[in-house]
Amino acid sequence: MVIGIIGAGASGMAAALAAAENEDAQVVLMERQARVGRKLSATGNGRCNLTNLHAMAGGYHGDDAAFAAPALKAFDVEKTLDWFRGLGLFTVAEESGRVYPYSDQANSVVDVLRFALDRPNIRLLTDFEVMKVKKTDDGFRVDSSDDSVLCDKLIVACGGLAGTKLGGTMAGYKLLRGFGHKCTKLRPTLVQLKSDWSGCASLKGVRANCRAAIVHDGAVQIESTGELQFTDYGLSGPVMFEISRDVCQGKGSWCCRLDFLPEINEDTLKEELLRRRGGNLTAGDLLTGILHNRLGRVLTQSVGISSYVPIAQLEEEEIAGVCAAVKGFEVNLTEPMGMDSAQVTAGGIVTDEFDENTMESRLVPGLYACGEVLDIDGDCGGYNLQWAWSSGRMAGAHAGGIL
Repeated sequence: MVIGIIGAGASGMAAALAAAENEDAQVVLMERQARVGRKLSATGNGRCNLTNLHAMAGGYHGDDAAFAAPALKAFDVEKTLDWFRGLGLFTVAEESGRVYPYSDQANSVVDVLRFALDRPNIRLLTDFEVMKVKKTDDGFRVDSSDDSVLCDKLIVACGGLAGTKLGGTMAGYKLLRGFGHKCTKLRPTLVQLKSDWSGCASLKGVRANCRAAIVHDGAVQIESTGELQFTDYGLSGPVMFEISRDVCQGKGSWCCRLDFLPEINEDTLKEELLRRRGGNLTAGDLLTGILHNRLGRVLTQSVGISSYVPIAQLEEEEIAGVCAAVKGFEVNLTEPMGMDSAQVTAGGIVTDEFDENTMESRLVPGLYACGEVLDIDGDCGGYNLQWAWSSGRMAGAHAGGIL
C-alpha cells in the first residue's frame, strides 16, 4: 500500500510518521519547497511554540469547531509531548502554558522531525510542485512537471494561505475543490492590525503591557491582556494576535481600547498623579516611572495638555483626563494586515465533508485532509500547531491502517 502526502509542513510530517508506523506501507511525502518545515522554522519568532498545555477543543474556531475535538482527544497535548520526547526533543512549558523547545530554537523541532523521516518506508520528494491530481481506478495519480506518484491513498496537508512569503499557498484549497469539496471565505488571523491614527508612527517600536479590547460599533467583541507593540502602520504584539480574528471583517466602526495599567484602578492612578503636582516637573514627565516615556507624553498630549506646562499648574480635571486616557485609550482600526503577515488562515475546506474520526473525505474514498487547509483555526499560543500534530497523526494513522 502506498500513501501519498502533499505538503511536508507540520501536519504533513506528522501524517507521514504516523502512516509509516505500518512497516508494510510505503509513504511518499511530496513538498514543493527545497526543504521540509520552512514555515515551522519561522513560528514563534524562530522559537516555535509547538503546543499549549491548555490546548483543548474550546480554543478552536471554524463553522464547526467541534470537528477538531476527536483528533485533539485522540492525540492530546500529553501524547504530543511524549511523541516529541521520543523523537529526541526536550521541551519547556511557560507559566502561560505555551510549550517551546528547550533550545529555544524552532530548528530543533524541524530537525527531530526531519531525522525521523529518514526511514526505509518513507520517500521524501522536495522541489515537487504538484501540477495535477487525478483519481484512478486503484487510487490517485499525482503529477509534477517531471515526475508522477501513484498512490492508493492521498493526504492533502498543504497548509493554508497565511505566510505566503514562507510557503503559504492556495494549492490545497484548489486541489480539494477539484474533488468537489467546498471552501469557506479565507481571511488572515493571528495578525497585526492597521490604524489611521498618526500617533502609531510616533510610537513605533514602543512596547507596553496592557489589556486590549476590540470594540465594534461601541460594543466590546473580545479582549485579552499581554504585550502590545506600536508600529508605523498600527498595532502588533502577542496581545493583538490573540484578539485579531475577524477584526474589521464587517461594516461599522472598529477600534482597539487600551488599558495600559490593567492592575491599577483609575482612582489609585489619579491619587499618584495629583501627588506629583508638588514637584517641578513638566506635563511631559507626568507619567514617568509608570509608562514608557514616549507613550506617556503621547497620552498626555492626547487630552490637550502641552508637554511644557508645569505639572503644578494642572487642574484636577486635567489629571483625571490623563488617567482616563491611560485606562481607556482608543485607537481606530482600519483593516488587518494581509495574508503575507498572518500566522494562520481562518476559514478553509468545509469540515462537514470529512469524517472527524478519520480525516477521510466523505465525497472521495481514500482522500484525506489535515491541518490548516481545513476550516479549523486555533487561539494564539500553540493551539494551531497542536491541531496540525493531532489532525496529521489521525489522517496518517487511518490512511496507513494503524487505526
